[in-house]
Amino acid sequence: MINNFEELISDGLVLVDFYADWCGPCKMMNPILENIKSAKIVKVDVDLNEELAREYNIMTIPMLILFKDGKLIDKKNGFVPEPILLKWLEENN
Repeated sequence: MINNFEELISDGLVLVDFYADWCGPCKMMNPILENIKSAKIVKVDVDLNEELAREYNIMTIPMLILFKDGKLIDKKNGFVPEPILLKWLEENN
């Protein structure tokens, strides 16, 4: 369980990946997220962090939420190809 979520998203550009281990598209996102250097990545397992998932109205996964200095900027749900993800991060940095 993540107890320090607010602290994790408080500084700079942070990409939060709401996922589950059983989710196929979530697994497909993993190698793409590992290549991201322009933002801090925080992974949130929705099965282990149900309250946090509820707080951010996570209805489908994967759900990527972009924060800048603790403020929610944008969301993308489903599998996001690397070029689209990189462009999205660049536009919001």
